[in-house]
Amino acid sequence: MTNAKAEAVTVGPQAAPAVPWPTVSVVMVGMFMAILDSFIVVVAGPAIQADLGASVGQLQWILAGYQLSYAVFMITGGRLADLYGRKRVFVTGTTVFTLASLACALAQNPGALIGARIVQGVGAALMVPQVFAVITLVVPESARHRVFGTLGIVIGLATMGGQLVGGLLIGADLFGTGWRSVFWVNVPIGIVTIVCAARCLPESRATGTRKLDVPGALALSAALLLLAFPLIQGREAGWPWWTWACFAASLAAFALFVALERGIDRRGGDPLMRLSLFSQRSFSLGIALVLAVYALLTSYYLALSISMQEGLGMSALGAGLVYTPAAVTFFVFSKAAGRLVPKYGRRVLEVGAVVLAAGYLATAVVLLSGPRLTPLLVIPTLMFQSVGGGLLITPLLNTVLSRITPETVGMASGVLSTAQQIGGALGVAVIGAVFFNSFHPEADGRAEAAGRAFAMSSLTTCALAVLAAVLVFLLPAGRAHSGAGELTSSARAN
Repeated sequence: MTNAKAEAVTVGPQAAPAVPWPTVSVVMVGMFMAILDSFIVVVAGPAIQADLGASVGQLQWILAGYQLSYAVFMITGGRLADLYGRKRVFVTGTTVFTLASLACALAQNPGALIGARIVQGVGAALMVPQVFAVITLVVPESARHRVFGTLGIVIGLATMGGQLVGGLLIGADLFGTGWRSVFWVNVPIGIVTIVCAARCLPESRATGTRKLDVPGALALSAALLLLAFPLIQGREAGWPWWTWACFAASLAAFALFVALERGIDRRGGDPLMRLSLFSQRSFSLGIALVLAVYALLTSYYLALSISMQEGLGMSALGAGLVYTPAAVTFFVFSKAAGRLVPKYGRRVLEVGAVVLAAGYLATAVVLLSGPRLTPLLVIPTLMFQSVGGGLLITPLLNTVLSRITPETVGMASGVLSTAQQIGGALGVAVIGAVFFNSFHPEADGRAEAAGRAFAMSSLTTCALAVLAAVLVFLLPAGRAHSGAGELTSSARAN
C-alpha cells in the first residue's frame, strides 16, 4: 500500500510542485460534511418537529447540540492527533461522525436525535483539525496557497449550499425518508471517506512528549462550553441571568486554563496549547480575523433564509436557490484568488475585505431606500458580496497557518477550527438579536418586516466586515517561512 508523499516531484525547472490530491481530497470531504451538517438541519427543522413531536426547546437542541460539542472538543481533537497520529484520529472521527449520522437517521424520538447530534459534533471535532494539519504538512509551501484556495471554496460552498442541499434532499423525499435523508446521505459518503483515508493518508504526529494535558483539556472544554452554550441558546431564552453567569464563569475558566498552560510550559511539560503561538502576529491577528469573518458569514445567510421563508413565504428549496448565483460567484473569485495571491499577496485579502463590506452596505442601502424585499432585489448585492468573500476567505486559512511549525500544527489547527465555530455562534447571537428585534410581521406585514430586518442585519454585518478589513490591513505583509512544510519522520516512514 502506497501512501501520499509530502515531497514535491520536480519534473523541470518551471514545473509547479506536485500536490498529493488524493490525500488532500479525502480530508476535504470530511471538512465538507462537518460544515454542511451545521446548516443542512436548519432546513429540516420544521419537518423534524412535526414528525417527532419535538418541542421548541428540543428543536433548538437538535440544532445547537452539534455546534456545541463541535466547538468544545475541537482543540482537544487537534492535540490528540498531535500525540496519537493525525490519520488515526481523522479515521476515528469520521467513523464516529458516520455512525452518529446513522443514529440520527434512525432516531424515533427527540431525545435520541439530540444525543446522536451531540456525538456527531464530537466526530466532527476529531475530523476537522486534521484537515488543516494534513494540508500544512503534506503540501509543499509553494503550492499551499492553491490547496488552501480549494479548501476555501469547499468551506464557502458547504456554508452557502447547506440549505440548498437540505431543501433538495427533503423535496426529493428519497425512498420516503423525508427529513431523515439529510442524515442518511452522510453514511455512504462517510464509509467511502474512511476507506480512502485508510489508503491515502500518511500517518504523522508531533515530536516530543506523548502525554495529553488532561487538566488543561478539562479547563478549556469547560471554558468553551460556558462560552458557546449561552451564545447558542441565549437569544431564544431572552438572555436571562444564567447566560451572563455563564459568560463570567467562562472568563474564570479561561484564566485557569492560561495559568495551567503556563505552569506546564515552565516545567518543561507538554501543554494542550502553547500560548507562544499567539506571539506570532500573523496567527493572533489571523484568529481574530477568522472570528470576525465567520461571525458575519454564518449569521448572514441564516438571516437571509428566514427573510425568504418567513417573510416571503418561499419554500426551503426556493430560498436555497436564491443563494445559487452568489455561490457561483464565490466559486469563480475563490479560484481567481488562488492565482492572484502568489503575485499580489496581502493586497488580495485587502481588496476582498473592502468589497465584502461594501457589498453588505449596498444591500442595506437598497433595502432601506424603499423597494419591497424580493429575491431579484438582493441577488445582485449577494453576488457583489461573494466577489469580496471569494477573495478574502480563500487565502485566509493559509495566512493564519503560514508560519506554524509541524510540532504545533495540530493545536494551531484546533484553535483555528474552534475560532470558526465560536465566531459562527457569536454572529448568530448578535446578528440574530438584531434581526428578530427588527422583525415585526404582525405590525408591518411579513414582506416589509423581513426587508427592514434584513437591512438592519446587513448594516450590522457591514460593521463586522469593516472590523475584518481593519484586521487584514494589520496583517504582516511578508512571506511566510517554510517551517511547516515537512512531515515528521513518522509520516515519512509510513
